[in-house]
Order: sequence, then C-alpha cells, then structure tokens
Amino acid sequence: MLILSESNNYNQPTTDAYEQKAIDFCQSWLAGRTEFLLHTSGSTGRPKPILLNRSQMVASAEMTIKTFQLASGDTFLVNLNVEFIAGVMMLVRGMVAGANLIIVEPSANPLKKLDDISIDFGAFVPYQLQKILEESPEKIEVLNKMKAIIIGGAAVNVALEKDIQAIQSPVYSTYGMTETVSHIAIRRLNGNQKENFFQKLPNIELGINTNNCLNIKGLVTNNELIQTNDIVEFIKHNQFKILGRIDNVINSGGVKIQLEKVERNIEIYFEEHKINARFWTAGIQDENLGQKLILVLESSLAIDFPKLKNSLLNSLSKYEIPREIFYSNPFLETPTGKIDKKSILKSLNL
Repeated sequence: MLILSESNNYNQPTTDAYEQKAIDFCQSWLAGRTEFLLHTSGSTGRPKPILLNRSQMVASAEMTIKTFQLASGDTFLVNLNVEFIAGVMMLVRGMVAGANLIIVEPSANPLKKLDDISIDFGAFVPYQLQKILEESPEKIEVLNKMKAIIIGGAAVNVALEKDIQAIQSPVYSTYGMTETVSHIAIRRLNGNQKENFFQKLPNIELGINTNNCLNIKGLVTNNELIQTNDIVEFIKHNQFKILGRIDNVINSGGVKIQLEKVERNIEIYFEEHKINARFWTAGIQDENLGQKLILVLESSLAIDFPKLKNSLLNSLSKYEIPREIFYSNPFLETPTGKIDKKSILKSLNL
C-alpha cells in the first residue's frame, strides 16, 4: 500500500514496481504534461491506443468531483490498474481535488489487507465488490463511510445488485469508456434514490444513429462525436437504458439473438437457485446454424443444464436458449479485471 497526497507532492519513495507506475504518472501530470497515450481494455475488441489531452481529463475529473461532492483532503482508493483509464482517472481526480490517494495493486478483494483506514471515494469492477461482500463482510463499515462508490467495467448482475442494498453509502453503476475519459452517465443502485436508468452527467450531449446505437459528445471527448456500439432506449433526453451491444447480436439459424437479454434471464435463474458463479454467453461457428448459442460458466461444479434450459423457456423463445455449456475455471481476465472472453474461447478450442 502507498499513500500519496499534496503534502508529499504525490511522490514517495517505493521499491514496488506497480506503485512506481502510479508515482510516475502523478509526477508527469504535475509537471504539466498535456497528452497521455492510453489503451482500451480489449474486452470487446482488439486493444487500441487512445490519445487523450489534459483538458479532456480535467473536464472528466471536475465532472466527477462535482457530481459526488468530493473535496480537498478526502481519501480516494486507487485499486484499479493505473495503466488504463479507470485507474488513471482516479489519480487525476485525486490531484485535481487535492485528495489523498491510497494506491493498492489490483486484486479481487482490494480491501482485504487494508485496516483502520477511512476512505471517501472508491471505484470497483463488479467482481471486486462482490468479493469484498462475500469474503470480508466486516469491511462493509469501510464502504458505509464513503461519500460514493462507483462500479464500472461490466454490468452489475442481479445477485450483486441485491447484495448492494446492504450498503448505506450511495452506490452507482457507471457508463463510459476510454474514448469518453471514463464515465459520462451514472445509475444509482441502492437506497431510496435507486434508479432503473442511466442519467447523463452535465455538459454531455447524447444521440443515436440509425441502429439506435448511442453517440456521445462533450468536453471529455474534445467536442468530437464518439459513436458507440451500445444499443440504447431513451427514457428522457437525459436518461437511457442499455439494451445491449450491436456486436453482441448473433444470428443463429436466421434468428437474431441479443446476448445481454439471454444473460439477464440466466442471472435471475442463478439468483433464484443460489448459484454463485460468473458466466457469459457467446455465438460460436456452427455448420448448420451459422452461429450456435453457448453458455460459458466459471465453476468446478456442473449445474443441471436441462433444468436451466427448461426454466428459461418461461421467459425466452426456444431460439434464445443456449445449446451447449462449457466450463472454464478460473476465468482468464484482462489487465483491467474484465473477463477475457476471446482468450477463454481460444483455451476451450472454440
């Protein structure tokens, strides 16, 4: 663990290679560097370089600081990889706000080894928050003292959203990407102000293309239009619901299947039957169907697949039922903590 703050000029001697990366970034920022080359996570496509300028990053940081009422002297937990946008922006937010930064190397349970530390703001991927609640229930007191908790990098499943209700601090799911310099919209997940839709943040313009895929423009995009692959439904001009990614639509025997719809129904089944395992669906090449819908499960224990399929018929068409299940334990992950689906398919020879 490393603690950086204005008092030590966001610099402190360390022999840890990962901590040094955080220090190096902070020092380059304080030296006035104007451009930063980052890479996308590679979870939905080939990783690509993105050049961001300082004004974009400041605009994003100020938007977050204002939204969650963060202030100088607050303590931010930096437990996401500082070589990618989520971790980098925690560093930038801290320096812009004048906050203290607790740097810990990314792990499944970043609070496990932190004792007697008060944290005001933290960002997690869903799997991290799930592991904290499962493995370290005593750490809920640390979570309860935060001004805000944000979750990004992947969708929050039914089981985790249910568990989050035990947290007193406001918890938000975020929507964003490297090209938008982290999140541009949030959805409250708990408490009396719980929401069903994402709410765009100030100074963000949203629209859709002919495929109903979201596009984004604002100071965080350098006022350039960013076109996403996310299919959305607008509730109001500033609220939207994500229906899925257009590249997550497969064609199986001439029937189009939205993978997120299938996964949401599997989540509900898993929650009802107390099955605690990560999973995802995919379309793989099939000689007869073109693409065959499969389920990939992270578990060492086989589930009752026929029972699952029969239950899904209550909410899905027969075409939307996975035709085969594959087990991969543990799931391979990207450096940002996301499930590395491409590598897992390769390891399964699919």
